Amino acid sequence: MNRDLHSIRRDYQFDDLLEEQAGNNPLALFDNWLEKAIESCPDDPTAMVLSTIGLDGWPHSRVVLLKQRNDAGFSFFTNYDSEKGQQLAQNNKASMTFFWPALSRQVRVEGTIEKVSRTTSETYFATRPRGSQLAARTSKQSTVIASRDALQKAFNAEEQAFNDLEVPCPENWGGYVLKPSFIEFWQGRPSRLHDRICYTLKDNDWLRTRKAP
Repeated sequence: MNRDLHSIRRDYQFDDLLEEQAGNNPLALFDNWLEKAIESCPDDPTAMVLSTIGLDGWPHSRVVLLKQRNDAGFSFFTNYDSEKGQQLAQNNKASMTFFWPALSRQVRVEGTIEKVSRTTSETYFATRPRGSQLAARTSKQSTVIASRDALQKAFNAEEQAFNDLEVPCPENWGGYVLKPSFIEFWQGRPSRLHDRICYTLKDNDWLRTRKAP
């Protein structure tokens, strides 16, 4: 690449993040930030980078969508046989990173992941668009396939098989919930003097600290 990447930068101009604003409950603060992101960022405000540890010991990251945030934690849905599903079966420690450029905000969430109940998975699956339901049944996620045409033919076969029928949730498809033990809120500030407020869970209480940018 001949482009001068050194010159691509911007100075972050937005709110500051002080301790009295952050409060003592990081989940309440996250909900507040997510609501603001939904209002201010029209393109995928619930998108997050999910990072897992592979069977080879290397970190692996990909973008998925947050589908629920409640007392249980942070939930997303996927194919259990996918690479991330296999990785989580071997090592359930993971992290999620949210970035909202329009707000100059980032949130990192670390913790352990477990599957949600089958009922929760089936209930969510029933709300998905029909095309997404059929695609979940079609795709053997993360496996090598012969061609795009082969994938389309498999989708067409599923579509025909369930013509005028309700599409059932596959047994190998469902949700995960990350139970947080560490959450960091990053607020971009001028001159790179960013705010970083961190919360660490200890004995069921959140301990708050500030880190240098």
